[in-house]
Formats: sequence, C-alpha cells, structure tokens
Amino acid sequence: MSDRDTEFVAYFASRADAMRGTAYLLCGDWHRAEDLTQAAFVKLYLAWRRISRHDALDAYTRRILVHTFISDGRRGWFRREQAVDALPEPPPTGPAAPEDRQLLLAALAGLPPRQRAVLVLRYWEDLSVEETARLLRCTTGTVKSQAARGLQTLRGRLVSRESESRTHG
Repeated sequence: MSDRDTEFVAYFASRADAMRGTAYLLCGDWHRAEDLTQAAFVKLYLAWRRISRHDALDAYTRRILVHTFISDGRRGWFRREQAVDALPEPPPTGPAAPEDRQLLLAALAGLPPRQRAVLVLRYWEDLSVEETARLLRCTTGTVKSQAARGLQTLRGRLVSRESESRTHG
C-alpha cells in the first residue's frame, strides 16, 4: 500500500462515522447516508493527490458530502421514495426524548435540500455563517435567509405536530 493510500485509509477510519452522521441529518435515511458518505469518500480519494492542505480535510470532505447530497436531490431518484411516520431503525440515543428526536428528524426531512444543508451545517456541525457560505459556495446573506426560513418551517411543523398529538392523545 502506498503512503497515499495509508494516509487516506487512516483519515477514512477516523472520520467516516462523523461524516455518516452528518449525511444522515441531511437525508434522514441511514442507508442513503451510507451511500452519500461512500460517494463523498470516493470523490475525496480521487482528489487525494491534489490536496495540499490536509489540515482542512474535514471542511473539504464536508463540502463534497453536501454537494453530493444536493446533486442527488436534483437528479430526483430519491424523490420517488415515500416518507413514513416511523423510522425503520431506532435512532441513536441522546439527551432528548426519542419521540422528540423523531419529530425533529421528520420535520428536518421535509425541508428543501439547501435549507436542510444550511441547518445541519450551522447547528449540527456548528459552522459559522461564513464557513457555511464558503462550503455551499453562496453568500452569507443566502445562508442567513435559508437558515431563517428553515427554522421558521421547522417551528411551524413541530408546533402543528405537537398540537395534533395533544388533540389525539
């Protein structure tokens, strides 16, 4: 195995799970997240020799992942998939109640891809407005407006689902 391959394998081993988690937040499906992550790392591997700044690999890999997610959405293949109320796999445990997490993931999955990408990068990956704009290759104003619209839509969906559960519960 060449030094190039050894470095890539080490980077993949250390960052694949984190990138898969980000991909899941973008698409809302673990199987698709795996496919997106795999596609992103294939693209990264193909560019590996041209990458001179290995200190910026996470940002570059994240950019590839987000662009792969957005371009897949444009192709329309996943648009034929039907959303379901219950996820087929249990979500990872976290500090929030599982029901809250499922509601949030369902609401997040209903957002347009760019809004979803902005929200995941800003609030899950904790990137600044400027870093998010650079990664998505758009202006900071676009990031701010997409974040505001996405949050507004999420709030509206979560409030309506909460009021539905109160009337039916």
